[in-house]
Amino acid sequence: METSFDVIIVGAGPAGYVSAIRCAQLGLKTVCVESWVDVANNPVLGGTCLNIGCIPSKALLESSALYEKLKSEIKHHGISTGKTHIDIAQMINRKNRIVNELTQGVQGLFAANKVALVSGVAKLRSKGQVSVEKTGSNEVVVLNASHIILATGSSPIEIPSARFDGNAIVDSTGGLEFSEVPKTLGVIGAGAIGLELGSVWSRLGSTVKIFEALPDFLALADEQIAKEAGKHFRQQGIDIQTNTLVTRCEHKGEKVKVTFTQDGKEHLELVDKMIVAVGRRPNSENIAADNAGLEIGNGGFVSVDDRCRTSIDCVYAIGDLVRGPMLAHKGSEEGMMVAELIAGNYAQVNYGNIPAIIYTHPEIAWVGKTEKELKDAGQNYRTGVFPFAASGRARASGDTAGMVKVIADVDTDSLLGVHMIGPHCSELIMQACIAIELKASAEDLALTMFAHPTLSEALHEASLAVDGRAIHIAKLRRA
Repeated sequence: METSFDVIIVGAGPAGYVSAIRCAQLGLKTVCVESWVDVANNPVLGGTCLNIGCIPSKALLESSALYEKLKSEIKHHGISTGKTHIDIAQMINRKNRIVNELTQGVQGLFAANKVALVSGVAKLRSKGQVSVEKTGSNEVVVLNASHIILATGSSPIEIPSARFDGNAIVDSTGGLEFSEVPKTLGVIGAGAIGLELGSVWSRLGSTVKIFEALPDFLALADEQIAKEAGKHFRQQGIDIQTNTLVTRCEHKGEKVKVTFTQDGKEHLELVDKMIVAVGRRPNSENIAADNAGLEIGNGGFVSVDDRCRTSIDCVYAIGDLVRGPMLAHKGSEEGMMVAELIAGNYAQVNYGNIPAIIYTHPEIAWVGKTEKELKDAGQNYRTGVFPFAASGRARASGDTAGMVKVIADVDTDSLLGVHMIGPHCSELIMQACIAIELKASAEDLALTMFAHPTLSEALHEASLAVDGRAIHIAKLRRA
């Protein structure tokens, strides 16, 4: 077995496998070490995102959205169908097939780019050296390289008041695997994961209650967008309780008895299933030998600079393992950056231009600063808002919930933030990201010709509205 390389990458999630492929493209002899295996002890690539995160959740969101549309919306188009039925086993099988196809695709990309793969548990021993306990044996091999990239990802946080049991009280992975629709579902955490999984099972018939400890719903989002989102989720029947702390979950027969406090009072609730989605923690435990000198900071995050360099020379850390939002695309871009730096090229990640998306219905997406952040910083700004209810394409599609909001600097007109809730906002937000990356102003967007009729015209109109020039709303609407 070959043991000497230019680059060793630990972890084959979106950060690690992207970095491995780019390193190989740049002519670097690259090996990737991955501990994830299937039931037959075969290595599984793609990390959390492809296997139990981004991809499977979107597959279930799509299936449940189609079910809901057939059940309640299709009739408005003059289309009649028989009784709508959902086959949960088939839905889960489709999700698993998609996951398998994509993970196998990554293996194919490794082969095509000549990235070596070692299956096992890796540990950083020193600068330039990683030991690997190989899967299915006690054999330990030592790999050597000029550069090492740590990309071990993250895991769901477990809380003392709701310990995972793999059946009734589960993490986000368990929330993707229910064999039947629970009549009642509790979700702890009203972030992206909790909202998305709650939406899946709500559409399929569950009565969903979300327990959020923070006083504000979607505190990271723009306040106006968060308020609009909360309104639509409640209209869908999802009960979102903020300022609510779950203190105990225990089995009561086939139910989960939930004890929680709200406004200083203790309450009880019975649910069939409970999903705990309170966040994720970096997989930094045992990642390095004690004497390796790897600095790990608060929350278990590996300490890095703006180029993802750790406290050890020629050792990098990327993705969920380091500061910043735990998003697959952020990790992938860090992986690309580090590969370029190792090859001697210039590269950087624009951490001020990372899109955030929640794939519910309506979809929620944003990039840049919120109004609150700008107010707290004392920065002067203007806003323009355009509702999808005034969009011809949204009307024709029958999907008019939400709005687009543009925030621009008062003096320079530069784009400071763009916030959206509505149809296909996960795709529309990238127009804003491109504009921000190219240092466009709100006027630049206003002067750009957008095709008609399209949903993207909402971004055009919101940009016009920054200067009071929106055409397809009766009067200027500001945040």
